[in-house]
Amino acid sequence: MQDNTDLTAPDRSGNEAAATGSPRLPLVVYILGLGTFLMLTTEFVVAGILPDVAADLQISLAQAGSLITVFAIGMVVGAPVMTMLTVRLSTRLTLIFALVIFVAGHILVAVGADFTQIMLARFITALATGAFWAVAAVVATRAAGPSLGSRAVGIVGAGGSLATVLGVPLGAYVAQLVGWRGTFWALAFAATLVAALVIRQVPADAPDHTPSSIGSQLAGLRSARLWLVLLACAATSGGVLAVYSFITPLLTDRAGVPASMVPLALTGFGIGSFIGTLLGGRLGDTRPHAVTIVTPAITTVLMLAIFLLSESPRAMIAAVVALGLFGLSANSVLIHLAVRFAGTAATLGSALSVAAFNVGTAVATPIAGAALISPLGLDGPAAVGTVLVALALLPTIALAQIRRREAAATRTAARARRADRSPLTA
Repeated sequence: MQDNTDLTAPDRSGNEAAATGSPRLPLVVYILGLGTFLMLTTEFVVAGILPDVAADLQISLAQAGSLITVFAIGMVVGAPVMTMLTVRLSTRLTLIFALVIFVAGHILVAVGADFTQIMLARFITALATGAFWAVAAVVATRAAGPSLGSRAVGIVGAGGSLATVLGVPLGAYVAQLVGWRGTFWALAFAATLVAALVIRQVPADAPDHTPSSIGSQLAGLRSARLWLVLLACAATSGGVLAVYSFITPLLTDRAGVPASMVPLALTGFGIGSFIGTLLGGRLGDTRPHAVTIVTPAITTVLMLAIFLLSESPRAMIAAVVALGLFGLSANSVLIHLAVRFAGTAATLGSALSVAAFNVGTAVATPIAGAALISPLGLDGPAAVGTVLVALALLPTIALAQIRRREAAATRTAARARRADRSPLTA
């Protein structure tokens, strides 16, 4: 994959946003957002069709649920590994390659009769998904130009957020009409259309690009700031998902919210997440460190409110919706920072941020599950989430301090240069 493009330079495809400084984003950014919409839909759609899958394959619900787990594992592995394996390919070709594998994986699931075969197909699909996410963030950043990079990544991330609001319910509806396999056929068809749009709209890499090497990719890992961003990614997603994974029993069994209200609360979370991702990306272009500090700070307060007010139905529903608005809204900014701090290994930085989000989820969710059988009971996940999100403040504050020191040093050097050029006075 060719990573040597300067992400602060104007995009050479001639798009309006990069060339003129206009606030309009190029069409390719929205196409990539549509791609991530499909990627996150397929990751979580199994939750909406779980009983159908289990009944058809004659397996338990727990076994059917492992189709979600294996996908998350594939995302963790796929993002960095596929980035390294495609290091010699152009970003455009990598996106197409990932979508082709995505389509093939869904066809294998749709026609599969053996559970092991379907598990393998889901894992392979997740590898492609990880690669697509990583490259999409870099392509969107380049296409948008330096002044709109975070906003562009926010649009790409919002596609994933929209999946929980629109994609998963649509997938469940399709399953009710034509069976759960029809959902995977529909996703394969939609991904084929996205691949056609990528072929048409994603520009080829600049002629002066030279393929990067694995060595140059690994050199990007020396950046201490990159690792601080990755720690923030893991802590943020882990903390939020620790609560969200168990939000239904928390709402119904602890807060006494009627089961009929739970879908509305989750929809509120999804809509809040969609809006928060867009706003976070927009603000991240001018105040990235403010976004990455304020967001986890507010989220920590919301987590604490869920822990302390868990017996109040109204407070819980309000807190869940607010958690959607703030909880993951800094993710696109963190991805953008990872791309920036990785230097020439931009795609690997993006890939590692995607992996870090999933690592945080994979680690935090079982800890939150174990907390359920602790003396804290149903309040356990909220306690775990509060601690984890609060820990995200440590790396984000450190990043802001590093930036502040660099800015101070730059101002001092500028004053010194001006003093040297000033004429001597008696």
